[in-house]
Amino acid sequence: MDFGTLGGKRLVGVVCVSDDGSEDNTMVISNRADIKIDRRRVLRHIGYSAGSKPSARVSYLTDEHIEKAYQLIEPAYSYIIRDVERVRRSCVFVGGSIMFESVVIARLLEQCQKVAVFLATIGNRLEKRALGLAEDGLVLQSAVLDAIGSVAADKVAEAVQDRIREMARADGLCVSQRFSPGYCDWSIREQKMLFRAMDGASMGIRLTRECLMIPRKSISGVIGIGACGNGVENYNPCRTCKKRDCPGRR
Repeated sequence: MDFGTLGGKRLVGVVCVSDDGSEDNTMVISNRADIKIDRRRVLRHIGYSAGSKPSARVSYLTDEHIEKAYQLIEPAYSYIIRDVERVRRSCVFVGGSIMFESVVIARLLEQCQKVAVFLATIGNRLEKRALGLAEDGLVLQSAVLDAIGSVAADKVAEAVQDRIREMARADGLCVSQRFSPGYCDWSIREQKMLFRAMDGASMGIRLTRECLMIPRKSISGVIGIGACGNGVENYNPCRTCKKRDCPGRR
């Protein structure tokens, strides 16, 4: 099956088909893909605001490590589409005996017919390289490469969302923003239920006791799928949240 391109590289996909003939689980892998890493987003991760100018040293290191990062990134993602069966207060019950508990996620998915559960990663090569730089005392270089890894991982997550959006549009539906465990009131420990929902399609990503993912540059989450015009695509709990200094504010 043709999954299109990511940064000019062809994506290789493995699709599991459910009994009714619909796509149930999809894994897309593209080794050493030339994805587009946004320099401005890297600088924001390092700590530079939109109006501030980085030092010549930081600017040089950013450009240098972005170029090197393309050889270290091994992007891959997988997702599964589940029916939203019912929502009861802060609990969401989806197909496969999966339950998510969160007021924010419940308010989103009560407007949705389906939910996409996904995992995205860039692998562990960049992370190992950044750790090696830190161990050699090259702390600034390590921080820059780490920021590049975060931007690259987010880019892979965007590819998941684009894919889900295309599928939803074909059915006349819309999709929500991505939401990950640890966001708002959705406990990081809900990672366990999310991985259970993936039904083994974790691409080698594993959880620590604290429910953090390894490789570290990985992203998990859900994307709601529902009728256009009922607020699914515009749902943003940050608009009513009073925590103005939240780093995850959208």
